[in-house]
Amino acid sequence: MLRFRNLGSGSTGNATVVEARDGLTTTRLLIDCGLGVRQLEARLAAAGLELADLDAIFITHEHADHIGCAPELARRRGIPLWMSHGTRHAIARLDASVEVRLVQDGETAALGALQVRPFTVPHDAREPLQLRCSDGARHLGVLTDLGHATRHVLDMLDGCHALLLECNHDPALLEASSYPPFLKRRVAGPWGHLSNASAADIARQLRHDGLCHVVAAHLSQQNNRPELAAQALADALGCAAADVLVADAGTGTAWLEA
Repeated sequence: MLRFRNLGSGSTGNATVVEARDGLTTTRLLIDCGLGVRQLEARLAAAGLELADLDAIFITHEHADHIGCAPELARRRGIPLWMSHGTRHAIARLDASVEVRLVQDGETAALGALQVRPFTVPHDAREPLQLRCSDGARHLGVLTDLGHATRHVLDMLDGCHALLLECNHDPALLEASSYPPFLKRRVAGPWGHLSNASAADIARQLRHDGLCHVVAAHLSQQNNRPELAAQALADALGCAAADVLVADAGTGTAWLEA
């Protein structure tokens, strides 16, 4: 069985738990850890978990809203960190006591009952990776923090049964926002973040009969609205906007099976 629960998604912090079960083995991977320790503990508790239940943390890239307390947890609790070579070099505050597992694009790695396959994405970080997770039968795609979807990104997510998909901004809201011009250009650029329309286009291309969940994630609090993201994905998927889940910055989502 493969299931996942977002613990919070947005510019204030990102974290998602993925759980795979195989007989008596249960494996839990935290994808990104962009929260403080107390926040993370509280949100894990709401999910029926605690820090000791985590087998590893996967860091997609070095930006603060994705790293958060990960170095501290790795050092104090002995939780291994998985990341790319580029991300490792971009994180200055990892000491020698931290167990780091380096992974790369297209390399399938086993973590207990869970198989993970990272892949590169166009984003303004050192060597960002997003992730495909599987229990061997069901597949979850995690796709946040990218400026556009390359053919490689689409190929890596083909056939997934669930998607956590960035819907960062609405272009009109971004243009009217208080962001300075350089930041607007960064967010909307090919190495920035996905608009609702871009995310909808990805959902449209990845849509298939076995796709059971598409969760809108990483919404900008200033430059997007949940109803806009939900409607864009609904139009792409041919469903009602009420059927599209949106990950909340403060509470994330409930547990969902892939």
